[in-house]
Amino acid sequence: MELKRVVVTGLGALTPLGNTVPEFWENLVNGVSGAGPITHFDASKFKTQFACEVKNFDASKFIDRKEARKMDLYTQYAMAVAHEAVADSGLDLETEDLNRIGVILGVGIGGIHTFEEEVAGYEKTKDTIGPKYSPFFIPKMIADIASGQISIKYGFHGPNFTTTSACASSSNAICDAFNYIRLGKANAIVTGGAEAAIFPAGVGGFNAMHALSTRNDDPTHASRPFSASRDGFIMGEGAGCLILEELEHAKARGAKIYAELAGTGASADAYHLTASHPEGLGAILVMKNALDDAGMQPEDIDYINVHGTSTPVGDVSEVKAIKEVFGEHAYQLNISSTKSMTGHLLGATGAVEAIACTLSVKNDIVPPTINHEEGDNDENIDYNLNFTFNKAQQRPVRAALSNTFGFGGHNACVIIKKYTE
Repeated sequence: MELKRVVVTGLGALTPLGNTVPEFWENLVNGVSGAGPITHFDASKFKTQFACEVKNFDASKFIDRKEARKMDLYTQYAMAVAHEAVADSGLDLETEDLNRIGVILGVGIGGIHTFEEEVAGYEKTKDTIGPKYSPFFIPKMIADIASGQISIKYGFHGPNFTTTSACASSSNAICDAFNYIRLGKANAIVTGGAEAAIFPAGVGGFNAMHALSTRNDDPTHASRPFSASRDGFIMGEGAGCLILEELEHAKARGAKIYAELAGTGASADAYHLTASHPEGLGAILVMKNALDDAGMQPEDIDYINVHGTSTPVGDVSEVKAIKEVFGEHAYQLNISSTKSMTGHLLGATGAVEAIACTLSVKNDIVPPTINHEEGDNDENIDYNLNFTFNKAQQRPVRAALSNTFGFGGHNACVIIKKYTE
């Protein structure tokens, strides 16, 4: 069976750097930090009091107000980016076969804010009027509901489900969407991910694990991947959406094509619940799997958007993995962690970083890794590698590879390359 080619024809982004793709990309290239004091709740007694929040979000632009009240914030975010991506793709839904358009999203946690509110309400009423829960509690909370809401809005009857693999979730969703299309089971898939976990349970839970930076006096410089002074990641929130489409279908309707999705990979560390393998064994395997799937050699890659969360162990193991997979070519690569600007969007991070890779390939620009200071060097990291510190770099980007790794040892990788006939 001949596999179909898959291209990217639409993008949608809602991030701490901007509420549309152009805003996100402009701030990413210019090295803007999305970090600031938490506004979603009073975090004054928490170890970490800052995050990378979405700013000035207005759900009413995308969703009827009555319907929005039935959705957790993460679903509202997903609806917003689907709206932008579908419009950007130029798909004419009046003429498309909607049975062959699906929705596959990645979500790491889902409606954690809804869960908090409902349990708090129960605690207040359990000794007086007894259990009192909203009839929308479960439909708002469950992680799969955003993909369902998108399919209902647009009438997409194709494959519809949600992947959950912690911080690899939306990359795994992209992997699944890619395979459905190249196997001929769909013409197009709305894919990506969403997350909105900057609430007490989310921040408190990660604080208890000592996973978050506590640089409360300087939030915008707190995420500093590959620097010796890194002390944990910054929580982010938002969503990203890509319209993946079978090439011939896209050409037949005259679609603009951003780039081609060349291959994907998945693997497991099989090592620890939360820590990456110290030698990067799972990361090595997932990158090799993606290269094999794409039929590409390490020398074909020009840019790696790394997982790069700014944690002491994770950054080191990923560098080891890159050097093992790419050998001497590792020194010809540009490497950057866009989490230094967006924070870590958990289940949405793979989608947002796939968008960054798509635009990097399209525009021949590599966004930077910000917040690295001269002399702030970790003896376990090879600084002869080009981490694109502090300033974006213009260069030909034939292909970009994006890594995402999740708690549980889940690893996913996607490769995006320039589209050519």
